[in-house]
Amino acid sequence: MGSGSFRGKGRIHMEKNLTSGSVFKNIIYFSLPYLLSYFLQTLYGMADLFIIGQFNGVESITAVSIGSQVMHMLTVMIVGLAMGSTVTIAKAVGARQSREASTAVGNTVTLFMGVSIVLTAALLLLVKPITAVMSTPPEAVSGTIAYLTICFMGIPFITAYNIISSIFRGLGDSKSPMYFVAVACGANIVLDVLFIGGCHLGAAGAALGTTLAQTVSVLLAFLVIRRQKTGLALKKEYFRPRPGVMGQILHIGVPVALQDGFIQISFIVITVIANRRGLSDAAAVGIVEKFIGLVFLVPSTMLSTVSALSAQNIGAGEEGRARLTLRYAIFLAAGFGLVVSVIIQFVSGPVVGLFTGDGEVIVLGSQYLRSYIWDCMLAGMHFCFSGYFCACGRSGISFLHNFLSIVCVRIPGAYLASKFFPDTLFPMGWAAPGGSLLSVAVCVIALVLLRKKQNRT
Repeated sequence: MGSGSFRGKGRIHMEKNLTSGSVFKNIIYFSLPYLLSYFLQTLYGMADLFIIGQFNGVESITAVSIGSQVMHMLTVMIVGLAMGSTVTIAKAVGARQSREASTAVGNTVTLFMGVSIVLTAALLLLVKPITAVMSTPPEAVSGTIAYLTICFMGIPFITAYNIISSIFRGLGDSKSPMYFVAVACGANIVLDVLFIGGCHLGAAGAALGTTLAQTVSVLLAFLVIRRQKTGLALKKEYFRPRPGVMGQILHIGVPVALQDGFIQISFIVITVIANRRGLSDAAAVGIVEKFIGLVFLVPSTMLSTVSALSAQNIGAGEEGRARLTLRYAIFLAAGFGLVVSVIIQFVSGPVVGLFTGDGEVIVLGSQYLRSYIWDCMLAGMHFCFSGYFCACGRSGISFLHNFLSIVCVRIPGAYLASKFFPDTLFPMGWAAPGGSLLSVAVCVIALVLLRKKQNRT
């Protein structure tokens, strides 16, 4: 089942060797299960809102919507932090360093379990302040607090799922995490119907269903490991904290986590800017953001694919294959973005109309989508660069270009476009691709400088 495994004294067996064979085929082989995993996670997140909308009123829907925004931001940052584990493990696997790979896996578990306990305790103390910061309507405050309290208690399981997934992907296996999230998605839907529809628990029921579904997924993952279907067997010594190993994981993961956090904050700020324009503008921007989230599954998949495959190849001393992985991924991501962007120019109205029947919202959403959609192509390019820089242990570059993009273009661009073009959302939509264009420029410059440095050394 797994494409990477540990047996006996720690010898590594690669069922699918990602450091040899066709680079293009390896990208496809690894990315398709990853893409499906992202899709299932998106479906997973939408299930709570859809089901609670069938059984409860606006206040419960609002509570789940606000609570899920907070949890999404936390999850994204945990996934970003776990990128450090994926890259560290993948490099050791590529170099056939079994002991180092085992130590990286064990220290990942130790590090993230400690992080999850501290995070859980801190967030449980901050539930009410977080609810207030989100400007939660009075009618939804109690539901939001209940939702967040239950979800915060489940953070160890959310963290466990994501670190297990990062370990499997570092070993070159993107299929197992897909199976785990598929089980979680199915369990979440069943439990939501039970707790929300059957037990009438409202927002608390949605949170309970989500948390228990994650728990089921984690238990399944441990069962797979225990039965050694992956051949993963680690000794106690590998779980002993090693400052050097943990430092390497954090060196790569922290900048990615901060970068993802800033991106989520920028989305919230742009939403606030749209909200101040009026109800129709706010609805239009909200709808487009949901659709953009779907098409961005491909660029996000390429980022993770490039980081895992390039790290294995760099670990194996195959720098040329790592760079070729980057080139192919850019071609795939940019090609997909270009095709989608061109198509949307002709069908933007019907696409927005799938979410609403309000004529004004459809017009405004169509304007916003026709300009915003070009970000799919440009962001796909800098996502691939980010994955490569992470594999090289240079995740600080990813943080830098995203930070510059957000601070210099995205937020000020959206604000100025909103101020000077109050009757249309089309100019405001260009803020996102404008920011990504800056990111691509920074990435190209950084890659050239990095290559020169590598050539000198």
